[in-house]
Amino acid sequence: MKYMLLIYMGEQAMSEDERQHCYVDSAQLARDLHANGRYLAANPLHPVPTATRLRVRDGKPLVTDGPFAETREQLGGYFLIDAKDLDEAIGIASRIPGARKGTVEIRPVMEVSGLPTG
Repeated sequence: MKYMLLIYMGEQAMSEDERQHCYVDSAQLARDLHANGRYLAANPLHPVPTATRLRVRDGKPLVTDGPFAETREQLGGYFLIDAKDLDEAIGIASRIPGARKGTVEIRPVMEVSGLPTG
């Protein structure tokens, strides 16, 4: 089953040195998962001030800058994995470096027929 591991943390939770080390550790985790056939995708996201929001109301797009709401933790990145079950997904999520400073949300991915693959 596919799981999306969403990594949330405060934007100031890490120093620049810690952030760079986190990227190195995350890349190693991605390589380990790939070697075991569990890796599908992973990426950090640019900081929240670069975000743009879109809503469509009455058929018209409404575009605004920034995140949806002020929160202590923001979505900072993700891993998309293939795991045999939730227990395995939790084990993988616990290895994500960002889990030590923030929160990892584990969500099963719905399979919808008719979507393009690969």
